[in-house]
Amino acid sequence: MIILGADHAGFELKETLKNYLQELNEDILDVGAYKVDSEDNFSTFVKLMVKSFKDYPDSQIIAVCGSGVGMNIGLNKQKGVFCCLGHTVEEVVKSREHNNINALALGGRTTEVENAKQMVKAFLTTKHLGGKYTKRMTDIDL
Repeated sequence: MIILGADHAGFELKETLKNYLQELNEDILDVGAYKVDSEDNFSTFVKLMVKSFKDYPDSQIIAVCGSGVGMNIGLNKQKGVFCCLGHTVEEVVKSREHNNINALALGGRTTEVENAKQMVKAFLTTKHLGGKYTKRMTDIDL
């Protein structure tokens, strides 16, 4: 399952990615936002995504806010969530291979749609390499 969430600044890109994920026949849990509300806050959606992640610990998270930074910080504060702020496909691939990320944060105001789709595809299809990379990640699991 893919847990999908965004604040007002990420709403448009989230909706585009939701359609893309549906085209890929992915199982999606959309925790909002469901409309543009300039008064909402990214932290509200971080909490909703984390709550859903606790219910579905094998899921992956895709989070979108204005720059992606707030979502990235918020998600990385949660035990068991390893989030990458995506800028390039290569960055996402290496983050999956080496760091076994299970969350991807994107900037709704800073990420082109086609780049976002390519990063999402890489996030969903790239496998963790295991071995020495697993040890590195377990060493930081506090």
